[in-house]
Amino acid sequence: MSKDKIGVIILNWNGRSLLEEFLPKVIANTDPELADVIVADNGSTDDSLEFCAKEFPQTPLIVFDKNYGFAGGYNRAIRKVADTYDTVLLLNSDVAPAKGWIRPLYEFLRDNPRYGACQPKILSYKQPEYFEYAGASGGYLDDNGYPYCRGRILDHLEKDHGQYDDQTDIFWASGAALCIRTRVYEGCGGLDESFFAHMEEIDLCWRIWNAGYSIAVVPSSVVYHLGGGSLPAGNPRKVYLNFRNSLLMLDKNLPEDKRTSKLFTRRLLDTLAWGKFIVSGHWKSAAAIIKAHNDFRKMRKDIVRRKPVGSTEIQTPAKGTISNILTSYYLKGKKTFK
Repeated sequence: MSKDKIGVIILNWNGRSLLEEFLPKVIANTDPELADVIVADNGSTDDSLEFCAKEFPQTPLIVFDKNYGFAGGYNRAIRKVADTYDTVLLLNSDVAPAKGWIRPLYEFLRDNPRYGACQPKILSYKQPEYFEYAGASGGYLDDNGYPYCRGRILDHLEKDHGQYDDQTDIFWASGAALCIRTRVYEGCGGLDESFFAHMEEIDLCWRIWNAGYSIAVVPSSVVYHLGGGSLPAGNPRKVYLNFRNSLLMLDKNLPEDKRTSKLFTRRLLDTLAWGKFIVSGHWKSAAAIIKAHNDFRKMRKDIVRRKPVGSTEIQTPAKGTISNILTSYYLKGKKTFK
């Protein structure tokens, strides 16, 4: 092991089948001179640990006593390896990297010290000609805090024709394959464990920008993401976490003079989303939005707001970004990033 290497950390929870399919691909396509692959287990109750110990005895294991969620699991794993690796890469257990994927990320952070984090281009594992939902070729936020990507607008996924192969600044890098300097991760407070899951990487990336670092997509590095492994789209629990965590993120990171007005706008827009679920008969999802807002109000008192360095606008690094993703998509019919 060497501090010059990247520590690639795969967080697992009851994912024996995913480890069996994807871990061999990660190990085979990761240059051992540039990175070490590590499995961090979030209190699995299946036979994940036995499988790793038997089939991949050379792969280091970090074992936790229970499921701490995506945020808590990675925070604990990174604390354990912080003295060993200057750079870590958070890699979902359902990601298959392309051969040679690690070198472009390694060289980018080595050669660009003002950048705190980066991500590869993320394509669909099942349909590799398409971008994948969780990050595509780099993420942004519109003025109301709704996320979108180069290659993914709301639920619409674009085919990859190389149209987003330019290396460029992005607002947020996907937690499916987030490469980040360890000191930046720790200095910005890591992932917010109150989020438990969903949007915590966007919150972290906003804090990285506010701390004076930049974030980029490095499309010469490619991975293939299965996606939907923890909670499928439309699941009321996922609806709840996305709505609640989006409000928490805005409250934490917006400048004081914009916070109140932006949150008011989001309440109106979320009310429209609630009405849409009611009309379509998705009662549990509608109830999830109400619960998300109620819990957000309870959690606000514990929010830690960090004083930003420089600009605090939502779209700090973006060029040609979308001010209102809902208007552009539903009223103007714009379904591609370009």
